[in-house]
Amino acid sequence: MISSNDFRPGVTIELDGSVWRVVESLHVKPGKGSAFVRTKLKNSQTGSVVERTFRAGETVPQATLDKREMQHTYKDADQFVFMDMKTYEEASLSSEQIGEGVKYLTEGMEVNVIQWGEQIIEVELPKSVVLEVTETDPGVKGDTATGGSKPAIVETGAQIMVPLFISKGERIKIDTRNDSYLGRE
Repeated sequence: MISSNDFRPGVTIELDGSVWRVVESLHVKPGKGSAFVRTKLKNSQTGSVVERTFRAGETVPQATLDKREMQHTYKDADQFVFMDMKTYEEASLSSEQIGEGVKYLTEGMEVNVIQWGEQIIEVELPKSVVLEVTETDPGVKGDTATGGSKPAIVETGAQIMVPLFISKGERIKIDTRNDSYLGRE
């Protein structure tokens, strides 16, 4: 159990049979009446966000999440197969379960799979990945790093904006959290 006074961004709680992650929390002590905690919660399964108010000191069950390091071994039709490197157990996930990170997923990539009981809630990719540019407009002599940007498609099919001097075949580093170009590799 966790008290509503201990809510911080990132804390996970069980509410109405689902796992919710605290996005924002604000402890309010009005002049009249008792204190309360105003929160913004995000459902880890559906992604929906709700605002909810708790009495100060109210306790709710804290969600126990299990984080396992797994490796993406191969793709079978529309399912991505991951293997736990310690127990060699396999888990199959759909692109909906993986979410936005599917556009950077390559075979052999190690990710963190977060589970609540037997249910997989989230797949955490590394903060940055190195991928090869497969398609982009050719770089022109004289293009500089501050001269603008152009779209490029990397080996996984994701499209990101890169500086004008990047050409086809180069390996670039990409921030998976905000889809931004970080540099050449």
